[in-house]
Amino acid sequence: MQVILLEKVVNLGNLGDVVKVKDGYARNFLIPQRKARRATEANIAEFAARRVELEKVAAERLAAAQAQGEKLAGLTLQMAAKAGVDGRLFGSVTNFDLAEALLKQGFTVEKSYIRLPQGPLKIVGDHHVSVALHTDVVVDIVVSVLGES
Repeated sequence: MQVILLEKVVNLGNLGDVVKVKDGYARNFLIPQRKARRATEANIAEFAARRVELEKVAAERLAAAQAQGEKLAGLTLQMAAKAGVDGRLFGSVTNFDLAEALLKQGFTVEKSYIRLPQGPLKIVGDHHVSVALHTDVVVDIVVSVLGES
């Protein structure tokens, strides 16, 4: 299916690109999330008329993400969790827990923005975590997991 992108999508294209994607990806993700529209003649003409407005909105989102990223960069977040004597946690620290802790610090970050490449944190110590505030703004923070008995 041919779609026209209404915003930048990672590994797919930029605003205004007409790309061919699988039907399910377009119907189930891109179109419901308002990231794309079908590339019909009418939709392409409508996009051309609204292009300046969409670019302005995209620039505002990027500027807001960069401003929040500058505040968030280099942050050390301390999490306390129950742990055994060997340093393993009873349970784990997930992206939901990190989003809650960041909210208490004054940063509004959705849990889907937090990237844990090795999965949930299950041991005591310092862990480097990426927070993707925008497709172009990825900030690294340090999560220090403290064990409590």
